[in-house]
Amino acid sequence: MKILITGTAGFIGFHLANLLLNEGFHVSGYDGLTSYYDVNLKIKRNEILSHNTKFSFTKGMLEDQNKLEKLFNDYQPEIIIHLAAQAGVRYSLENPRSYIDSNIIGTFNVIELAKKYRVKHLLMASTSSVYGSNIDMPFRETSKSDTQLTIYAATKKANENMAHSYSHLWNIPTTMFRFFTVYGPWGRPDMALFKFVSAILEERPIEIYNQGEMYRDFTYVDDLVLAIRKLIDVPPVRTNEDEIKINDSISPVAPFRIVNIGNSKKIKLLDFIDAIEKKLQKNAIRIYMPIQKGDVPETLADVSLLKDLTGYLPKTDFKDGIAIFIEWYREYYNI
Repeated sequence: MKILITGTAGFIGFHLANLLLNEGFHVSGYDGLTSYYDVNLKIKRNEILSHNTKFSFTKGMLEDQNKLEKLFNDYQPEIIIHLAAQAGVRYSLENPRSYIDSNIIGTFNVIELAKKYRVKHLLMASTSSVYGSNIDMPFRETSKSDTQLTIYAATKKANENMAHSYSHLWNIPTTMFRFFTVYGPWGRPDMALFKFVSAILEERPIEIYNQGEMYRDFTYVDDLVLAIRKLIDVPPVRTNEDEIKINDSISPVAPFRIVNIGNSKKIKLLDFIDAIEKKLQKNAIRIYMPIQKGDVPETLADVSLLKDLTGYLPKTDFKDGIAIFIEWYREYYNI
């Protein structure tokens, strides 16, 4: 089976491509290698994937419709996993236009090509941030998600709506994932674990928002990509409304479903930091701050739908995941 993954030089895309290649799939990667964070990290991920003869790579932006179309035409993918995006909640406050270009225009290009080339299953990344100001925990895929707090979250919600309309109109089996605070080796330098480990080792202060009253559903990257792998095999099919199970998010008018992927455990940020300090055997210099614009105090995923569909639940304890990340970090930076 031929799979096209956008964002293979990114954190999640790299791990997913690696998993699929090891299973024997042909994977074509597409990535812009942008400078949002350290490009060398992206280049190194790509080099590792390129050692596998079943991997091919095209450098290009999602907004480049002609380059994307050439790739689709040459490769003829059966499955698309669209992970590439302008990421980052906080950066969306500084540079919102980049999110429109990448996440709206770029994603439209991908969906349009999925229609044109009649792919068997379109899978796309969304985010827990679409739940916005909702305080009904744990978040269920069928929960209200109309009050996004950042342009990043708004573009991801728009992606869900765009994909649903195409799924309805053109009968494209489509699965959207809502990710919950993914972490692990080869992670992004702008995310909490990477920033905290780097700062503590270099004896720089770390900023802790909402005076430490923050809770996150931290999801280890290997668990997340294994969940995606299993969801490839369960494309949604059109279902009559009276046949839809109570907890299923499948649309009554399209072969379209939204699935949470999280660890389903609410971890206090201060406990997360304590585990980092213990593994590093070094204390952080802590600065307590008010909550940031667009941030939410807690997230927690209901993953019962993922279990119903695949029989699988993420299971890595956050302390174990932190330890693996720190081992990778020390090796990668030769510390």
